[in-house]
Amino acid sequence: MVSLSSSFKLLAQLALFSTAFAADVNYVFDIVNVNIAPDGFSRPAVLVNGAFPGTLIEATPADTLHITVNNQLTNPLMRRSTSIHWHGLFQGRTASEDGAAMVTQCPIAPGNSYTYDIPLQGQAGTHWYHSHLSSQYVDGLRGVLVVRDPSDPHLPLYDYDDANTVITLGDWYHLPAPGIQATYMAGNHEPVPDSGTINGIGRYVGGPSIARARVNVVSGKNFEFSIENHSLTIIEVDGINHVPKVVGGFEIFAGQRYSVVVHADQPVRNYWIRAPMELQHDSDNDNLDPEDVYAVLHYEGAPNAEPTTRADRSPSNVLKEYELAPLENPGAPGGSAPADHVIDLQYSRTTSGGTQWKFNGIQYHSPTEPTLLKILGGATLPSDFTTSEHTLVLNHNEIAEIHLHGSANGHDHPFHLHGHAFDIIQGESGPANYVNPPRRDVVAVKDGTVIIRFKADNPGPWFLHCHIDWHLEAGLAVVFAEAPAENLSGPKAQIIKPEWSALCPIYDALPPSLQ
Repeated sequence: MVSLSSSFKLLAQLALFSTAFAADVNYVFDIVNVNIAPDGFSRPAVLVNGAFPGTLIEATPADTLHITVNNQLTNPLMRRSTSIHWHGLFQGRTASEDGAAMVTQCPIAPGNSYTYDIPLQGQAGTHWYHSHLSSQYVDGLRGVLVVRDPSDPHLPLYDYDDANTVITLGDWYHLPAPGIQATYMAGNHEPVPDSGTINGIGRYVGGPSIARARVNVVSGKNFEFSIENHSLTIIEVDGINHVPKVVGGFEIFAGQRYSVVVHADQPVRNYWIRAPMELQHDSDNDNLDPEDVYAVLHYEGAPNAEPTTRADRSPSNVLKEYELAPLENPGAPGGSAPADHVIDLQYSRTTSGGTQWKFNGIQYHSPTEPTLLKILGGATLPSDFTTSEHTLVLNHNEIAEIHLHGSANGHDHPFHLHGHAFDIIQGESGPANYVNPPRRDVVAVKDGTVIIRFKADNPGPWFLHCHIDWHLEAGLAVVFAEAPAENLSGPKAQIIKPEWSALCPIYDALPPSLQ
């Protein structure tokens, strides 16, 4: 029997239509406070259109997205202003639409609206969106963004890829994020979630047995993450096509995405989808069972029930990231020749006087004026930015090589770079590779040195930060002011809308309680 296949899109948040013609794709996001109980515990949340995860965005590479965000937040226990980052989209000439609060925009004030206009410019792949104002995305403002390529070179490998094959992994907290953040910033223990979720559904110790999320397949048609008795063929990593790689499972860190092909060629029954959480320290939250993060792969014709097999079996053949290779245009920028600009970043943590995470001894603090607005006003030199803004200037088209030096404190830090994908020429393990290194936009760093490279060919201010929001809020970030002069004039000058310029005066006029 010929085995058909289906592509399962995966997204970690700790994560159809297709047409060959360009289109304006419109979405409306009403950002609201709603009580939800994804693991059976009811609490207020910050949601897109009342859903968790939020509304799925679908488009094709030639499209332009127009996403109108209406800020209807009112709950004083959580942030009431907002901004949304479109994680993985490069935003060429539209840095203003990147959504990083106080880097590329002022937040959208309560009772106000803003439309993000994003030409995709040929970019495809699996991405996501989330609030980028303080720790607001922890309270639920997040969802998936899939750009499906009608010319996907991997099309022959699968025949089924739609909204039902999008799988999101996340952590969930029973208390609102600002309170958790304040306790952590005061120097207390690392926050521990109450549950892990798959497609917005989870369980906590002592809570109700919420029905597991289910992925339905038909026999013969064809997520550490694994699916019982099924191998996974990785074809895309953080929106970048890679040479197909068959694995039994993989670690997935906050902000990362994988697309895999799964062959539904096993006997008709139910199988465990497994995504146990790896804690970075001892848990002081009795609600959390880090192993109890499951969903069900349901074959048509199988009973409407959970699998009867053991759920705790670990996969074999777990992915080694350094074995990944990009399918198109492999090779690190500049090859093995010395980079034009080498930047060493050593991170550290202190708790004296409160929790602080630092790069090279500097704790990042958001400025009162967005970095992009400052650049548009003529800031071009490192001295034009305050020390706490930790803004590093890159020259246009230079090869930037970033050395991320870990520390032996037991943390894996998933570092995300806005505005670019990068090549991992030296990972936490494996050999150095300039020929065909993995290419992505989030890389985990623990106690070794990870080296990434990218070409500074996309003018704008681009955040590099830990995607554990508690660490970002405690200062673990830098900003690259890329080619400042190019932002003002010439073929790569920023496109600035009057509506964007109006965001700051509105936000600055708010009382402090709403900022």
